[in-house]
Amino acid sequence: MKKVPMITTERLVLRTIENYDQEDMIAILTNEEVGRTFLVPDFKSREEEVRLFEVLKKLSESEERFVYGVYLDNKLIGFINDVDITESEIELGYVIHPQHKNKGYATEVLGASIDQIFSLGYSVVKTGAFEENFASIRVMEKCDMVRMEQEDSIEYRGKVHRCVYYKKEK
Repeated sequence: MKKVPMITTERLVLRTIENYDQEDMIAILTNEEVGRTFLVPDFKSREEEVRLFEVLKKLSESEERFVYGVYLDNKLIGFINDVDITESEIELGYVIHPQHKNKGYATEVLGASIDQIFSLGYSVVKTGAFEENFASIRVMEKCDMVRMEQEDSIEYRGKVHRCVYYKKEK
């Protein structure tokens, strides 16, 4: 995959994660509301938080991966990342800090990412969410994704969640 250095939407910029984004990224990764719906580790130390930030930063620099920081006025407010990549399809995960929810940013990010992924030659984009995450499901629907028959049960933080999947085909 040859990704472009930056994706620009009407209000947002998707780009490589930088060192100075560390505190904003850790604030997202450790946010309690984010932790209820996005699979993040239950961090035991500051070192673990920094280590995951470094992994995401490095992945965002790779031309082989689809990992971008999401920026509003040059401030990191979220990220989008590949979960699984095959020759023709890619599965994405995405998160916007709850402080910025209900403003259409997730829809803007996912829509622009789908367009970019199709331009890279992929024919299918998939996403998944816990079935109780109505906001994320609505984002997928707004991006013209259709629900798949695929479902998984995922144990996360002591609770079993049913994960539903959506896709969009080129």
